[in-house]
Amino acid sequence: MRDSGYASVPAVQQYLKMAETLGINCDSPLHKAGINAELLTQPNKRVPGYQLEALLAEIIPQSGDRCFGVHTSQFVQPASYGVLGYIAMNCGTVGEALSMVPVYEKIVGDMGVTSIHVEGGLTHVRWHCNFDNALVRRHVIENVLGSWTRYTRWISGEDRSPVGVCFEHEAPSNISLVKEYDEVFQAPIKFNQPYSAIIIDREMLNHPLMQADPQLLDTLQEHATLILKEVDKDQPLSYQVKNLLRLMMRQELPRKEVIAEKLGMTSRTLQRKLNDEGKGYQELLNDLRLELAQHYLVNTPLSIDEIGLRIGFVEARSFHRSFKQWTGTTPGAYREQSSASDD
Repeated sequence: MRDSGYASVPAVQQYLKMAETLGINCDSPLHKAGINAELLTQPNKRVPGYQLEALLAEIIPQSGDRCFGVHTSQFVQPASYGVLGYIAMNCGTVGEALSMVPVYEKIVGDMGVTSIHVEGGLTHVRWHCNFDNALVRRHVIENVLGSWTRYTRWISGEDRSPVGVCFEHEAPSNISLVKEYDEVFQAPIKFNQPYSAIIIDREMLNHPLMQADPQLLDTLQEHATLILKEVDKDQPLSYQVKNLLRLMMRQELPRKEVIAEKLGMTSRTLQRKLNDEGKGYQELLNDLRLELAQHYLVNTPLSIDEIGLRIGFVEARSFHRSFKQWTGTTPGAYREQSSASDD
């Protein structure tokens, strides 16, 4: 059986709420999928992805709703995303909130993977689904993108929409159903695309969030770090180190000794094990610094000096020199090139 990840109980409950609204008794589908109903009363538990896929393969045909996934997005709420939902609420801008998704999404589940790409001055927030069942895959993708759109409106306090939406699957056979998508996304939609994504412009990325609280955000991220440490314990060490660096860099640049301590080993053991994986601590740190620098330059109004400080450069000159060494261009030129492609 192929590993299709897992889903948190709140994520599963979103689909069950939709089924309940449509009058479906889920006892039999849950039993067929091998899901213990008692497990679903425990929000911190997780359901194997193959069981969720089997559950939806039962529920979706019974629903008779050809827009089941899109309609399920109406039930999104902070708890649907666990601590990630509350982290997003307390970020400063929409862009900062979205940048948290790839970092913390494993708290919600890993039956899919989020990646953020800048193309032509626009930010494409892609989601790749790990499910094989074509029907289930379609509706899960539509729910994920619809939920992102609705939740972004909720935390921003405004009825903002993406500038476009892409789906990898075909358009509904009944063209009249497209209006159901329009009601949720309120944006141009393309089907049969290479990937599924919502597309966001810089104005929306820079939009401030109404409940931003930097202190609470730090506390929530510390809590999320502990959760991810448990979730990631079976991942390669280099993956764990990069995640910890990403999570801790918000406060200050963590020393190798601190990372090693959090992983329960000495710094010498950490370096040796990373070398065994063909990675070095400094290499992982620089990879992450570049990734974050490019994100901040393209998606935020932060000054270049502020960006340098955020990724651990005390002196602006050091940041400029390192960035040019990594990319062949300066931070300012990189930002200008991105802005030019926006016009």
